[in-house]
Amino acid sequence: MSTELVMHQAVSIGEAAALYGLAPSTVRWWEGQGVLNSPARNGGKRLYRDADLRRVGLAYLCCVVGQLPLAQAAVVTSGNATHSAWQRTIDEQITLLGQRIGQLEAARDYLAHLLRCEDDDIACCPILEAELSAHTPRGRFFGTDLVAAARAARSGGKQREKTPTRDESVAHSPLCDENAVLCLSCREPVPRAARGRPRKYCSRACQQRAYRARRGERS
Repeated sequence: MSTELVMHQAVSIGEAAALYGLAPSTVRWWEGQGVLNSPARNGGKRLYRDADLRRVGLAYLCCVVGQLPLAQAAVVTSGNATHSAWQRTIDEQITLLGQRIGQLEAARDYLAHLLRCEDDDIACCPILEAELSAHTPRGRFFGTDLVAAARAARSGGKQREKTPTRDESVAHSPLCDENAVLCLSCREPVPRAARGRPRKYCSRACQQRAYRARRGERS
């Protein structure tokens, strides 16, 4: 086949990249990573024919639309893998994307949860301590306040036996609920009693701590 005919049936890397809105450097990078096979050349310049352009388009679908990592995309686009191999690669990416979607939905739901706060400065929210205990590593450390908890964390102090899961904490931590009763000792929400008078402390330990503090003030 003559050089003129080859040139007529092929395009340059710039034209191949422009077809898919890519930079030529991206096409070169994909080629270097094995996502694209090296096309024919004429005088050192890459020539992209119909089959090459189809493969560049497939790479776009996998890398840009499907967000496959380059190593996994190469399995699908190179044409060297078996049918079961490239399908398994895509299936694994679908599973990974499902996990990411779940994480993003959880993040969205929690930010919507934060919108319930009515304070001008959310850092001053009276329920913030409960949120920190439920959703951050702070909840692993004992301490009636953040300073004490920070000292315990730095020194490897005693940790709580169980950290609430996100679903448990969201369900039981009424952020900025005006009707929530706060513990007079640790300022965390007090579980509502089914019968009898409303409780003032979230636990027996907090009640005893407050009692000792009052005795110390009187002495």
